Amino acid sequence: MINYLYMAVLFITGLVLPPRNDINETLRKVKEKYDKVNDYTATGKLKTNILFIKAPVATVKVYYKKPDRLRIKNEKGVSLIPKGTVNINPNNVLTLKDYESFDGGIEKVNGKDCRIIKIFPLDDKNDISRATLYIDETEMLVMRSVITSKENGTYELVLTYGSQKNWALPDKVNFTFNTKEFKLPKGISIDYDNGTAKDSKKEKKGKIEISYSSYVINQGVADNNFE
Repeated sequence: MINYLYMAVLFITGLVLPPRNDINETLRKVKEKYDKVNDYTATGKLKTNILFIKAPVATVKVYYKKPDRLRIKNEKGVSLIPKGTVNINPNNVLTLKDYESFDGGIEKVNGKDCRIIKIFPLDDKNDISRATLYIDETEMLVMRSVITSKENGTYELVLTYGSQKNWALPDKVNFTFNTKEFKLPKGISIDYDNGTAKDSKKEKKGKIEISYSSYVINQGVADNNFE
């Protein structure tokens, strides 16, 4: 009887914690959800928020094909997407084969308690040098990711889910990136806003938001959409 009382006191005071999911099991379950999507075509609105660029809201088509082909196309011109952003997404991290992972505790993202999992690839040839995923373990969804690549700097993604959450596809994606990694496509000219490109070096962060209005899932995507 004394032992039971002692254990109860330890539990209440926090000295004994309830068991929590193994982080590798959490990653496996999240990947299982992402793996249901072989391809998709999505329509959405893209907003660019960079201090020195004045760009209109664009209607875009987004094409994805497993395992890692992703392309964003502006219906009426060129989408100002930072180099490397379209290739850095949670699924790229989830498909890593050789890595070390560490539990970073719990943090709220958009009001939800998320497990923080830190991932370090062990393959020197991998462009991803480290990644941090914030996972809603109730829905098994990546709510936020911070990914650092060797070639294209660090990107943060915050994902908001709605109608397509069962497919792990977001209604909205927010990218945050270092503007020093941003380069205009060749032959493209733009209007500068609030200063010059030189002044813009003082502004370290840029943001891009994509709000999706529709998805076509697992109906096939032609390879020429990625050219």
